[in-house]
Amino acid sequence: MPQIPWTMEKQIYPVEIYLSRADYYNICVPLYEASITGNWEAAKAILDQQPKLVGFAITETYETALHAASLAEETKRAERFVENLVNLMTVEELELQDSSYNTAFCIAAKAGNIKMIKVMLQKNPNLLNIRGSNKMMPLYMSALFGKYETTKYLYALSDNMAGDFWTPKYRDWVLESCVECDFFDVALKVMEKHPQLASNGSALEILARKPDAIFDRVQPKLLIRIKNSIFRIMNLKVGLAEEDSDALKLLTIIWNEITMLSKVEIDNILRGPGVSISQDGRTQTIYPSRILFVAAEMGNTRFVIKLLQAHPHLIVSRDDELHTIFHVAVMNRQCDIHNLLYEIGAQKDLILPLRDKDGNNMLHLLGKTSVKMRSKTLGASLLMQRELLWFKEIETMMHPALRQSRNDAGQTPYELFSEENKDLVVQGLKWMKDCMVVATLIVTVAFAVAFTVPGGYDQERGIPVFIHGSSFLVFVIADAISLFCSSTSLLVFLSILTSRHGQHDFIYALPNKLMIGLLTLLISVVAMMITFSASFFVLYDNGLKWVPILIATFAAMPVFVFSLLQIPLLVDIFRSMYDSRYLFKRNGHMLYNRT
Repeated sequence: MPQIPWTMEKQIYPVEIYLSRADYYNICVPLYEASITGNWEAAKAILDQQPKLVGFAITETYETALHAASLAEETKRAERFVENLVNLMTVEELELQDSSYNTAFCIAAKAGNIKMIKVMLQKNPNLLNIRGSNKMMPLYMSALFGKYETTKYLYALSDNMAGDFWTPKYRDWVLESCVECDFFDVALKVMEKHPQLASNGSALEILARKPDAIFDRVQPKLLIRIKNSIFRIMNLKVGLAEEDSDALKLLTIIWNEITMLSKVEIDNILRGPGVSISQDGRTQTIYPSRILFVAAEMGNTRFVIKLLQAHPHLIVSRDDELHTIFHVAVMNRQCDIHNLLYEIGAQKDLILPLRDKDGNNMLHLLGKTSVKMRSKTLGASLLMQRELLWFKEIETMMHPALRQSRNDAGQTPYELFSEENKDLVVQGLKWMKDCMVVATLIVTVAFAVAFTVPGGYDQERGIPVFIHGSSFLVFVIADAISLFCSSTSLLVFLSILTSRHGQHDFIYALPNKLMIGLLTLLISVVAMMITFSASFFVLYDNGLKWVPILIATFAAMPVFVFSLLQIPLLVDIFRSMYDSRYLFKRNGHMLYNRT
C-alpha cells in the first residue's frame, strides 16, 4: 500500500494495514536504521522479503526509506544506498511526501546532498518542481539552509526560475536567501534575469548589513605607491582597477532599478517596514530598519556612498531617534563613514550641532563606550586610547560652546565620557599589575641563578668550574639578559602605577610604556629558557648530548606559547600607537571624486 496522500486523514502507522504492529517494530524500525546509516546490505535483506515497503512510510511522520536516506551525511556508502534504492522505486514513489509535505528530493536539497539529488532527478526530473513544506520549492530550501553547491546546481536546472509555479514571491524568497548566505554569484544571475525583484527592497536591506561583502577602504598613499611601482616593473597598467565583487555588482543592479521608481516608492524602501509600539498610552510607528542607517551602523561604506551619491539629501536625513548617519557612525565607531563629514563642506556645520531625543549632541553620543569597540579591542588600555582618540577628534570639530553643552540629564560630554569609561582605567591598571607580578618572578629567578652556576665553583680559586666552556658563556649572557630585561619590564610597570594615570594619559604615555614593558618581558622569558637550556649543555657537554638537546627542545614550548599569546597584543599596541594617525582622513575623496 503506498503512502496515504496528505489531503487524507493520516494514520499513526501507515503500514499497519500491510503489517502487524509487531512486524512494524521488527521490520520498519531496522529498515529506518539501515537507511539512515547507509547499510544497503541490511536494507536489501528486508526489502527482498517485503518489496512493497520501498513505497511505504516507515515512520510516524510518513517518511519512506528514501526520506531517511536523504537525511544522512553524503558519503560514498550513503550515495550507493540511495542509488540502489531509487532503482527499486517507481517514478510515482519518488514523489511521495512525508507529513510536512516534503519529498525525499526536498530533504536532500535541504541537506545539500547533491549527488543524491542527481540520482533522483535522473529518474524523475519532475521532482525539481514539486513543492515541499510551506509550499517551498527545493531550490529555495537549499538556499535557505545555506547549501551553496546544491543551490547553484538547482538554479542552473530551473531555467532561471521560469514557469507558472515560480511566482514573484517565490523568486524573491530565493534571492533573499542567496544574499543572506553570501551566494552572490547566484543572486546576481537571479537579479539579471528578474530585475523587477529590486522593487521589493528586501535584498537591499540584507546587503546593507554586509560590509565585508561590499568592502571599501581607502588604501594608504604609501601602499598605493608601492603597488604602482610593482605595476611599472611588471609592465602593467598603473592603477589598474580591480574587478568589482559579485556583491557590489548586485548592489549596483538593485540600486539602478530602484532609482527608476517614484520618489514615494524609493522613500518607502529606504525607510523600511514600520513597527507599532505603545508608549504612555499612545501608539506610534517607528522604523528601526532604515536601510541607510543600518549600513552606517555596520560600517558599510561603499553602500552608504552609493546611496548618498544618488540622493545627496539623505546626508541630513534623521532616524526615529533624530540621529543622522554620522551620529550613528560615531556611536558605532565607524571611522570611514565619519570621514565623509570632511567631504560635505559647510553641511558639516549644520550636522554637528544636531541633538537627539535625549538632548545629546555628537560629542555626548561619543561619551558612551561602544559595545562593538569593546569586543574588537584586546586590552582595556588600548580601548581607552581609541575612545580618547575619537573624543578628541569630535571635540576639535565641535564649536567650543557645544563642547560644554548639557543634555536632558544635565551632563556635559566630558562628564558623560568620564562616567562611562571609568572602569576602563581600573581594568587597564589591573592588567599592568598582573604583568608586573610576572616580571618580578623572573627577576627573582634570574638573580638567584647568577650565583648558583652549574657545576659550582673551584674551592681554591673561587671561579666557576666550567668558566672556559662556550656553553657556560651562553648561560651567563642569557641570564644577564633575562635579569636586565625583566628588571626593565618591572620598572616600567612600576612607573605606571606610581605616576599619574588620568584618562588622557592613555593616549600616548601608557601605551608607550606598555609596549616597552611587554616587549622586555617577552625577551626576558626567552632569555630565561635559553639560560635553563644552556645549563644542561654545560653539565652534559662531554657525554649524553641527547639530554640537553631534548631538554632545550621542550624548553622552547613555553616560549612558543607565551609568544603566541603576547605577540598579537604587541601588534595591536603597535597599531594603536602608530596607525592611529591615519584613523581619520581629512583629505579623503571617497564620496566625491575631485580628480
